[in-house]
Amino acid sequence: MLPHVTAIRYVTPLREGGSLPGVVEADDLGTYVMKFHGAGQGRKALVAEVIAGELARRLGLRVPDQVLIDLDPVIGRHEPDPDVQDLLKASAGSNLGVDFLPGSLGFDPLGWNTDPEFASRVLWLDAFIGNVDRSWRNPNMLVWHGDVWLIDHGASLIFHHAWANATRLFSGPYDVDDHVLTPYASRLADAEAEFAPQITEGLLREVTGLVPDLWLEGEPGFATPQDVRDAYVGILLPRAGKPRDWLPDLDVSARRPDTSARRGEKRPGRLGGPS
Repeated sequence: MLPHVTAIRYVTPLREGGSLPGVVEADDLGTYVMKFHGAGQGRKALVAEVIAGELARRLGLRVPDQVLIDLDPVIGRHEPDPDVQDLLKASAGSNLGVDFLPGSLGFDPLGWNTDPEFASRVLWLDAFIGNVDRSWRNPNMLVWHGDVWLIDHGASLIFHHAWANATRLFSGPYDVDDHVLTPYASRLADAEAEFAPQITEGLLREVTGLVPDLWLEGEPGFATPQDVRDAYVGILLPRAGKPRDWLPDLDVSARRPDTSARRGEKRPGRLGGPS
């Protein structure tokens, strides 16, 4: 399982994200961005964070360490925002902690020498997990100590919001039009050759096994948490086989970034961790 810690101090909310995560200190002396099971996205966002994030880690991409973090809402009793207080009270018990990266910067492709190999690997993974949240407006990547780290995978695996239609929801080519790395992903075939053979049943069972039973219990249509894990494997494993009709056929030369159209857009700022 993921390491298990206890939050001992609520530091501050991170208002950049819609789910209002918070920075907390834990009893292992670590500082984490806490993602709350009581947030509007619910526990399925945490499930997606664990499965997608740990899959990315095992494929060799940089993802901040994740922990299970117990919360007693009393640690935030001095927080003046009533919305934060409501969120803390709704999230007592087990939540997700993501390692806080102090001094990190939000990724900006125009301010970073975007490597085609890196861009292709990230795009392949996002296509595989159906991540709809890696856009120019919100890249969900941080630059820390000269490396790019992937964060915020809660919008992946959207099929688990409607299990009865999971296969249909997860079919067809991945939409790359809004993906921040599309103009740079010129080596998608290389990423495919590297990653696809690694997506085995054993790997998928390993990452789904990291999700605590508590976040899977009571899922309609499933008798046990293990049945839910089996369903994730049952959807993802065939996706790694052939034909991979979900993999986009990129003409990168036709997708060069239009920097002039984006000069007025809000750029990613200085962040300490996932939002």
